[in-house]
Amino acid sequence: MKKMIAALVVTTGVTVFPLTSYSQEQQGCFMVDSNGRSIDLGALCGESSGSSVSGIYIIPIKRREGGTPVIDVTFNGEETFEMLFDTGATGTAINPQMAKTLGVQTEGTILVDTASQNAVPFPYGRLNSVAAGGMTVNNLRVGISPALSLGLLGQDFYGNHDVTIKENTIEIRARTKAK
Repeated sequence: MKKMIAALVVTTGVTVFPLTSYSQEQQGCFMVDSNGRSIDLGALCGESSGSSVSGIYIIPIKRREGGTPVIDVTFNGEETFEMLFDTGATGTAINPQMAKTLGVQTEGTILVDTASQNAVPFPYGRLNSVAAGGMTVNNLRVGISPALSLGLLGQDFYGNHDVTIKENTIEIRARTKAK
């Protein structure tokens, strides 16, 4: 009778407290917070900072606007804003409120072709650093567009990498050079 009770407890335990296992799609030392964002713990695990694993960066997608992924981007190591990960944008653009918060100094004007108009003049400035998913680009020129509610992270950030947009993440991989 004791064996039957033990079997019943184990069966009940499995039913009441099911074990869930997860595969680790992202390599490296990280944790996922309650919002599904990956937090790089590489420094705690002895990895070099900045990369999840040798040139692979994982950026969580917060939501989508018109099908375009919205991600968190950190500027100058301090301020984080939501931005569109825009595969159609050659350059990165921010709105005037972001520029004000970041203290961007206007350096001049550039002509930009937008989806609706060609040769639109935008002021531009520079940011010390722009980072997402552990990847950082320094001294990045950004256009300042009054028409944007969210900024656009463009190809000047990730253009020399391979990009895979998945359901909930964007994976950026350093390109390997052909030998």
